[in-house]
Amino acid sequence: MVRRAVQVTALAAVLALTGCTQLVGGVARPERPDVTKVSGLDITTGESGAKPGAPDADLRVENGDGGEMDRLAINALADVAEYWSEQLPARFDVPFEPVKRLVSYDSNGAGVEICRTNTAGVANAFYCSLDDSIAWDRGELLPMLDDAFGPMSVVTVLAHEMGHAVQYKLGDKGGITQATPTIIKEQQADCYAGNFFRWVAEGKSKHFRISTGPGLNQVLATMFFIRDAAGTSAEKQGAHGSAFDRVAAFQFGFAGDPRRCAAIDEAEIDARITQQVFAQQDRDQGNGKGNLKVDDPEALEALEESLREAYKQTGAVPPEVSTSGADCRDAEETSPASYCPSTNSISVDLPDLVRIGTPPKRGQKGGIGDFAAFAEIASRFALSIQKATGYSLEGPAAGLRTACLTGAWAGTTTQGGARLKLSSGDLDEAVAELLADGSLIAADVNGTVVPSGFARVEAFRDGFFDGSGLCTRKYSG
Repeated sequence: MVRRAVQVTALAAVLALTGCTQLVGGVARPERPDVTKVSGLDITTGESGAKPGAPDADLRVENGDGGEMDRLAINALADVAEYWSEQLPARFDVPFEPVKRLVSYDSNGAGVEICRTNTAGVANAFYCSLDDSIAWDRGELLPMLDDAFGPMSVVTVLAHEMGHAVQYKLGDKGGITQATPTIIKEQQADCYAGNFFRWVAEGKSKHFRISTGPGLNQVLATMFFIRDAAGTSAEKQGAHGSAFDRVAAFQFGFAGDPRRCAAIDEAEIDARITQQVFAQQDRDQGNGKGNLKVDDPEALEALEESLREAYKQTGAVPPEVSTSGADCRDAEETSPASYCPSTNSISVDLPDLVRIGTPPKRGQKGGIGDFAAFAEIASRFALSIQKATGYSLEGPAAGLRTACLTGAWAGTTTQGGARLKLSSGDLDEAVAELLADGSLIAADVNGTVVPSGFARVEAFRDGFFDGSGLCTRKYSG
């Protein structure tokens, strides 16, 4: 975040939306969803990954080694192909023709010529329309994803690549041409991956199963990992999107059908894509580019000012914010910030705040970044607003309402006169925090977190785009 008023060109379309009730780039949603569900499915915490005892698929693969990564990739692609063999005729009246070539390679070994590219040193997975092929690196990329996020991360990447194949096979019916900007193609492919994962979550996949709690959290974490770097322009050739934007597209697909994904076009992208380049003012302010020192008194003062401004229309008495500890008789202590209903006060643990607000450096451990730290304080401020307006502060509805109201605050920091403003990468920090097991942004007054990271991110996004009015209607409990 930055403390100076700077122009945020990529978010210009958001300014007109903050505080209104118009839905942008989403799907029709009920006003009062069941907070125990994810897009109508029960929140489950069972095993995710390969189904025990499922026989391996039999697909012809070039250059494979028959190892674990190739088996995982083949089973994934077989299931994704089965899904699209059902959906293309049903949704678009187009037959699904299987991808002509499947190619495995080891980026650490001898190169293979695919799509006019030698794969030596290329740790990637990709679809090539020149020969209708999908290729993957079994040597480095797939093992790394599997080790970091589990086998469903590999399925995520390959479902995305099959999404590109679907675009090619749909042609004009998918709204994609050679001239279509990359970001639109990538958003559609992420959305198509969401379509497939809904099918898996419904138990229809032969080879895989996924829980809608921890399982989907890992899928969204994978999309965070493969996001564009902060400061990358959405207009850049090859841009895939920020984590915030990629997760949004996946969620649209999970909640809707493939026609929703095919409808993603330039107008929608212009309205909701948040990815932006760093402004000149986003210089290194002592904590890395675009990050403030979160224990800087001036930064904390600007944060409190932005929170008071964001919620002033409620008429609620703002809570007192202190960096000294305080006992509270009616709520548990939460880190790095706690809200006490009986005293209407927030106590902040500065060392913990600094830990979260210090972004990681290459090869070193760290927290997340300044926005994640400030948003955790904002979440406790949002609880005070809920208390003043008569809402319960405990339970899953309170957690999602808190995430939504925190998103609404974040939306106000895009406005022209704001002293504290969003910087490139800030919303990705929000995604990282929301997917963490102990996310305070989506926790009730006692720190109890909604088990579904999917639901947490969706609630935050609701508030960011549509303002606090939607939060109190949709997550009324």
